[in-house]
Amino acid sequence: MELRTLGYFVAVVEAGSVSAAAEAVRITQPAISRQLRQLEHELGISLFVRSAGRLRLSAAGREFLPHARDVLRSADGARAAARSYAAGRLERLTIAAPTTTLTDVIAPFLATLSSDDPMPTVFESDPRGAYDALRSGADLAIVTEAPHSPLASAPIAVLPVWAYVAVDHPWQAPTIRLPALVEETLLVLTPGFKPRQILDLAIERAGLTAGDVVECSNPQVAQALAAAGRGVAIVTDDPRFDLRGVEILGRDGPLRIELFAAWEPEHHAAATLARLAERLRDFCVERYGADVAPAV
Repeated sequence: MELRTLGYFVAVVEAGSVSAAAEAVRITQPAISRQLRQLEHELGISLFVRSAGRLRLSAAGREFLPHARDVLRSADGARAAARSYAAGRLERLTIAAPTTTLTDVIAPFLATLSSDDPMPTVFESDPRGAYDALRSGADLAIVTEAPHSPLASAPIAVLPVWAYVAVDHPWQAPTIRLPALVEETLLVLTPGFKPRQILDLAIERAGLTAGDVVECSNPQVAQALAAAGRGVAIVTDDPRFDLRGVEILGRDGPLRIELFAAWEPEHHAAATLARLAERLRDFCVERYGADVAPAV
């Protein structure tokens, strides 16, 4: 069964006669008649009742008509989607991102999208899971290390790893050095989180040892405990609970976390994804200031 033949069938129904349909689709009447007979043969039913040189839909034809129209609509939709893909457009966008990035960067960025942008779907993933997500069909992944080839990527932002303290904490300076930091109770994330890895590496490089450490599985919980005066929260999130952020100075300078966007280079909308990554980078600069702009 060919789509063209189904189209002739629907054209005859809508035009009211073979001659009118032939004129509408610009083929000869005999050709349409042959196609209709071939379709009836393939289906094993009579679509029309033929009487005195005229056609009218049979009962089976009336039942079959909506199915034929559904098939043609689906085919038209598939063609339109293919044209969109060929032009590098996205109708839907799936983003995989770490928890903190999803809450503080991706969600606010999505609020700036226009009606012309693809409909986004976002789900939480750790950096390793983000790569699995790309292999499973995600369009864009936000990761905390520069992706290796063959993935395409773009730097998004370089954000501080903050030491958050309650407003009445004795620290008044905008920065704190590691030797002073490790004397405090540290409210840290579990080792799978990048901010924890950055902190641990900085402490190791400085030849220091952290004293009292409390692990939290969620960055907002760490901030909540800091607000309750239970220690210093080490996270990259935006501040909550009226906490005050203090930058951490390690042996090699301020502690920073890098964000990258990654995508498959053979993605049909690779150019569109690259432009989205640029927009996300510009959004981060607008939101957090020029200091977070990555070296491009």
